[in-house]
Amino acid sequence: MNDATEEEKELLHITELTRQQRRVIGVLLEKAFTTPDQYPLTLKAVTTGCNQKSNRDPVSNYSESQIYDTLDSLREMGLVAVIHSDSGRTERYRHYMRRRFNFTEPQLAILTELWLRGRQTMGELRGRASRMVPIETLDELRTELKGLLDQKYVQANGSLERRGIEVDHNWYQEREGKTLGFEASAEEEPETSEKESSPSTVTRAAAPDLSGFSTVIEQLQHDNQSLRREVDSLSQSLEELKQQLIELKQELGS
Repeated sequence: MNDATEEEKELLHITELTRQQRRVIGVLLEKAFTTPDQYPLTLKAVTTGCNQKSNRDPVSNYSESQIYDTLDSLREMGLVAVIHSDSGRTERYRHYMRRRFNFTEPQLAILTELWLRGRQTMGELRGRASRMVPIETLDELRTELKGLLDQKYVQANGSLERRGIEVDHNWYQEREGKTLGFEASAEEEPETSEKESSPSTVTRAAAPDLSGFSTVIEQLQHDNQSLRREVDSLSQSLEELKQQLIELKQELGS
């Protein structure tokens, strides 16, 4: 009994998932929220949900065998369970996120959306997550996000109070290198406002060379983030093409 309890405690510390694991968990959560009559899901339904063209970024083309293996790995982690139908013929799958974590319903919806689409602005995230759980205002979203930020389950590139801020989940594997660049100026805005009353501070802020450098750096950061997203998308496409080639060779017997 004690060993099982310790195992469950370890499961609560899961903070990394593969790209396929995030997609599968995201689909199970999304369908549980939006189409409860069709949930739990069959293997075919999970695969279709992972590869659907809407509300997915990047769009994938996983095979049923790939999704089966991913579901199996999630079962070992205690995040997914198999449910057998009354006839015993069709296996269905459900998530166990509520058993393994103390997330609120809005927090589950937020993570679902981030796992399925990646980084988003606050406005985009609120609108999309509200498909699953009502999140009436940005202030309500900030409250839920703060709890996730404190536990390092999500990340942001600045203060949640700042306009245009972007949010992403923080369940990437280390090799993916998906870390949002936190802008120091976002945290220092209130302090800067006070300092601007000082003549010396106003003089420094007015220097055109420093202002120009700041603009260039911000643009470079934005371009770099865009390039990262494009590279990630291309890498995913390459992985899928490699898998298709392997499957084709197996079918041809080579």
